[in-house]
Amino acid sequence: MAVAGTRPHTVVSGGPLELVVMWGGFPLLGAGAGGLLALAAGWVAGLPWAPVQWLFGLLDRLPDAQALGGAAAVGALAGLVVAGIGTAERLIVTVDPAQVTLRRDGKDRHVGRAETRVVFVDDGHLVLLDSDGAELAREPTDLPADRLAAAFRAHGWGWTDGDPHRAAYRLWVPGLPDLPAGADALLQARERALGKDRRDDAQEMRRELGRLGVVLRDEKTRQHWRLTGRAVTPGQ
Repeated sequence: MAVAGTRPHTVVSGGPLELVVMWGGFPLLGAGAGGLLALAAGWVAGLPWAPVQWLFGLLDRLPDAQALGGAAAVGALAGLVVAGIGTAERLIVTVDPAQVTLRRDGKDRHVGRAETRVVFVDDGHLVLLDSDGAELAREPTDLPADRLAAAFRAHGWGWTDGDPHRAAYRLWVPGLPDLPAGADALLQARERALGKDRRDDAQEMRRELGRLGVVLRDEKTRQHWRLTGRAVTPGQ
């Protein structure tokens, strides 16, 4: 527990150990993998189906010390890049009695307790819902659920162990009559985006569907949906 001004808050993050593992472990793993590739370069270059055979052939022709050193250096650099991406994408959650701050990639997102009815972890996502069942936030995270639960409960938030609306989700298929106007077209476009791994497009369409009162759960490329209390469906 820490104090920011006069308001106590709790921070949940991977902590220093996570950074040590990323910035120390990933470069070491990358260097090791690069060294192994250099040692196996001659064998790989002789495989007719192997990709970039010219590169493995070049490694095989270099003196052993240069090949090992160069490949290890490239692998270590790749590990540093992965560590940088991992550091930027890690979620830091700061909870106090009035709001929660979700920090990722140097950007803060604030959600007020007054507008939040329930908080839970669902399939590796931290989810906050309002009184209509609409999503205020859905952030991917590998932070331990018990630590998140303790932080929110300590400040009086409505934490629950699981999605209270889970039974309301239905599998989406094209042409369903119970969706708000425009939702079916968005779901079809989002299905194509998921199939092509266009995550940014899929996320943007999730937000658009949320504005129509449609909440989604993804199971690989299959979309399940439910309506919020503010959704307007045909016939209403």
